[in-house]
Amino acid sequence: MNAKHSVLFVCMGNICRSPAAEGVFRKVVADAGRDHEFDIDSAGTIGYHAGNPADSRMRATASRRGYRLDSRARRLAGDDYRRFGLIVAMDEDNYRDIVAGHPGEGAEVVRMVDFCSVIEADEVPDPYYGGPSGFENVLDILEDACSGLLRRFDEAD
Repeated sequence: MNAKHSVLFVCMGNICRSPAAEGVFRKVVADAGRDHEFDIDSAGTIGYHAGNPADSRMRATASRRGYRLDSRARRLAGDDYRRFGLIVAMDEDNYRDIVAGHPGEGAEVVRMVDFCSVIEADEVPDPYYGGPSGFENVLDILEDACSGLLRRFDEAD
């Protein structure tokens, strides 16, 4: 694939928020008929869940909204800073961890909530230890932010 744009979504473990962001953005891009323009992936700042699928509760919640979460967890790697044009952090801790590892060239690092236009949120909260409403809330935020993220690329083109 020779994509025009490359986006990496990052949370801590890469089993809830970042794979959900990857799945939502893939669908937003595909629905716009632009999937050939994008290289989309997700990763975590820790490798604890490496190789695992997304959390079953996140997959079920996403599936009910028409999103497929097929990726396997992996840890953010040094070459990700060169491979991706944009690395999108789910919360402030992740943002700081990503920036701390940044080699100083390559990807631009941004916050997911910077692309929200409807929902006011300081972060995409980690739903792992909460109930079902937390997973729904994450998807609400991601749907808003992913639409805004695609608009960013429209404005840049």
